[in-house]
Amino acid sequence: MKRAALLVATILSASAMPRAQTPPPSVPVDARPASTNAPGQAYPRVDSERRATFRMHAPDAKNVRVFNTDLVKGADGFWIGTTQPLDPGFHYYTINIDGASVADPNSQSFFGSGTVRSGIEIPEAGVDFYDLKDVPHGEIRTRWYTTAGGETRQAFIYTPPGYDQSRNTRYPVLYLQHGMGEDRRAWPVQGRTNVILDNLIAEKKAVPMIVVMEDGGITPGMVGGRGA
Repeated sequence: MKRAALLVATILSASAMPRAQTPPPSVPVDARPASTNAPGQAYPRVDSERRATFRMHAPDAKNVRVFNTDLVKGADGFWIGTTQPLDPGFHYYTINIDGASVADPNSQSFFGSGTVRSGIEIPEAGVDFYDLKDVPHGEIRTRWYTTAGGETRQAFIYTPPGYDQSRNTRYPVLYLQHGMGEDRRAWPVQGRTNVILDNLIAEKKAVPMIVVMEDGGITPGMVGGRGA
């Protein structure tokens, strides 16, 4: 009996001891906040190997996952983890918390795949055509208008540098349509149309032009212009 009582006491004592937590992974030393973060947010961070490090406060969660990467929970209730290298460019994403896909409060919001979700820009070494540079800048303007059928619609319009100073100049016009599941904001926001054209015009690789970005209206329910 004494041995049984001693065994039970040992088991109860062991179960009462706090379990050792897996230490959260370290953040790559060269990781920097993503350009797509919400103002003032330090995460997600992107390093020179194009890996993204995410940090999410979810003290009651059992599992947190993003980009097929399981995050590790720290004693402070923050989950952290670093992905494998991601392809360069813009990526939509959500964070999966215990099976529910949610937006990342650290990221700006973008309309893609038919919903508003988070996004992250993964830069590519040696590629700077979409970086903001010290060159003359054009403008992105918005215009609401009524179609011949009586529908009220909105367009985003890029005008090149010097447009307002040369109103008599005639410019070529490029009409850009977004991809499936996106809306009229895709080109000026995710695509950085104005920044790319400012750089190309400054380098004499493109002529000054007007760019009209509107909703395609290809498939009902997949375009953000109606009811967005």
